Amino acid sequence: MPEVLQQLIRTLSRLPGIGRRSAERMAYRLLTDKRGLMAELRHALIRAEEGLVLCPRCGNLMEKGRETCSICQDPARDAQVLCVVEGAPDIQILEQAHSFRGLYYCLRGKISPMQDETVTRSVLKLLLERIQAEEVKEVVLALNTDVESDATASMLADLIQPLGVRVSRLAFGLPAGSGLAYSDPETLKRALEGRQKLFER
Repeated sequence: MPEVLQQLIRTLSRLPGIGRRSAERMAYRLLTDKRGLMAELRHALIRAEEGLVLCPRCGNLMEKGRETCSICQDPARDAQVLCVVEGAPDIQILEQAHSFRGLYYCLRGKISPMQDETVTRSVLKLLLERIQAEEVKEVVLALNTDVESDATASMLADLIQPLGVRVSRLAFGLPAGSGLAYSDPETLKRALEGRQKLFER
């Protein structure tokens, strides 16, 4: 197998949920497709790289040139309820459930007891500052259900509790050990509606 093809397969297999066999099929499809799939993909990737940035307020993906994302700019949102997620894709997944009408904050990672911490101090500092500045009444921790996410939720609860803000977490209708990306909208809706307090105010 040519080294160039092997490199393409290795790169594709680094994508979430893509194993070696799937990466091979994708690589061969891209290279043999006669309808210009490779060119379309190249064009879409370049447009995404050049045209998308992270919202400075919540960390959601947005078009370059805007001050904040469309969710942050929506006046109909409840600014007193803040949903904390691990990554920008989680925001889109929760939005598909059509059940949450507050605002978001993306941690861009989580605490890992076995590895270096991926949530930076600056991200945590901005979260606490935003909670105080915007007079947030409730923080919903919409984190996954693995060990690292549980550690992150505990740490956040400890940091937020002194601010006198209610902290809740998604109800465990989500399968243990999985993430938001593998849940259907109805499951997410029930999890949001059944969220529980982590401590009493």
